[in-house]
This record gives sequence, structure tokens and C-alpha cells, in this order.
Amino acid sequence: MTEAGCKYLKTYQLAVVLYLLGSKFCDTYLSGFANRRTREQATQALGSHKQNIVEGYLEKSLKGYIKLLGVSVASLEEFIEDLLDFLRLRKLGIWDKNDPKVKKLREFKVFWDFAKDPEGPRAPNLPSDPEEAASFLLTLAHQQSYLLSQQIKSLEEKFIREGGYTENLLKKRLEVRRNDNS
Repeated sequence: MTEAGCKYLKTYQLAVVLYLLGSKFCDTYLSGFANRRTREQATQALGSHKQNIVEGYLEKSLKGYIKLLGVSVASLEEFIEDLLDFLRLRKLGIWDKNDPKVKKLREFKVFWDFAKDPEGPRAPNLPSDPEEAASFLLTLAHQQSYLLSQQIKSLEEKFIREGGYTENLLKKRLEVRRNDNS
């Protein structure tokens, strides 16, 4: 990755953790030829989710950034549906967000010490029980979805206040024309 400041964003950090844990989940619980398509789809959704945060951050245009974060959310929602399908097909429980077990899972916070670990945040251990592992990933994914919606909302407000890239270029061009005509 370039010197993208996106590594400071909690949404990026959580996307890295989701990618690492989700890939491990897929390798562990969706192994074998019969699960190949689902495994590939889920890991690709997580990869796309993370990469669109990076690409959006590097965009000059706020409009492009907002659009790519929207694509990131869509990829994340695809992964959420894959997890829900996993639980349903195996007749495992889907934990309610107010369940004490989910409240405990929500205590996980991403922390990345850049000086000690420049390559990225460390992911916690994936629970060994498939229901708990899927529930942990669902909890992280729902937290991420909320954080991304707040990030998009903030960028939309910035766009309304400051305008977009093209609009600001036009303002500068018109200012140069006025000064040339003076």
C-alpha cells in the first residue's frame, strides 16, 4: 500500500481484521470442493470490502470516495449474508444483538500500534466453535457497517459544505479568468 493515511481509519483497521478472520473462518469451516464457491465468494467479498476503503481514500473526488465506500458496504453486506446462510444451513443459532454473548463479543476493539507493527493490526483468535466464530464475525461486520455509514454521512456533509473536486476546480478556474480580465 502507498503511504495512504487510510491505515489510521478504524474502518480500514477493522476491515483488515475482518479479512484475516473471515479468510480463516472460510478455510476452517468452508473447506473442501463442495464449499469452494461459497468460500471464494466470501473471501472475495471481504477483500473487495477492504480494498474499496483504500481506493476511496485515495480518490481526489469526495463523490468518488463516497461511492467506493458504498461499494465497500455492499461487499460487507454480501459477507454478512454468507455468514447468515452458513448458520441457517447448519441449523446453528443466529444470536440477537442484545444477547449477552453478543454484548461480550462487542468488547473487542481494534488497536494498531504502527511503531511496533507497521504491517497491520493483529487479529484476535477466531473462536473454535463454528456458531460462536460466525457470530463473532457477524458482530464485527455489523459494527463495521455502522462505522462505514457514519463515515459516509460525514463525507456527505463535507461535500455539502465544501463542494466536490470538479466544482472546486471550476471555482479556481473562474477566479483565474477574473484575475486575467482585471
